[in-house]
Amino acid sequence: MPNYDYQCLNCQKHTRLFFSYADYGKVTPICPHCQSDKLKRQIGRIRIGRSEESRIDSFVEDNALSNLDGDDPKALGQFMKKMGRELGEDIGDDFNEVVDRLEKGETPEKIEKAMPELRDNTSSEE
Repeated sequence: MPNYDYQCLNCQKHTRLFFSYADYGKVTPICPHCQSDKLKRQIGRIRIGRSEESRIDSFVEDNALSNLDGDDPKALGQFMKKMGRELGEDIGDDFNEVVDRLEKGETPEKIEKAMPELRDNTSSEE
């Protein structure tokens, strides 16, 4: 998509504007917040397609598992969050809640007691 990121030099707000390829460079971008034409083009984020195998291999290369301490809920939560990002899939609200609780320092046992539906779902799937 021909969306372009800008920062307004007047109000300092960031914005993303759409220009067709034919219009880009011919039409002056205008800040939708303050109507200034003093915008600076920003480099937008890029995405690189990677295979599942490549994403999993990055855990091995980063030694992500070597830093994992099973007795540290925060480290476990951070690892799970990274794993979720690497897999690039929405794993669901339950997963996100567990990760948030781990990052706050709750133990897996305490989370399991507070969320028995997770344990029930796991045992019924096996």
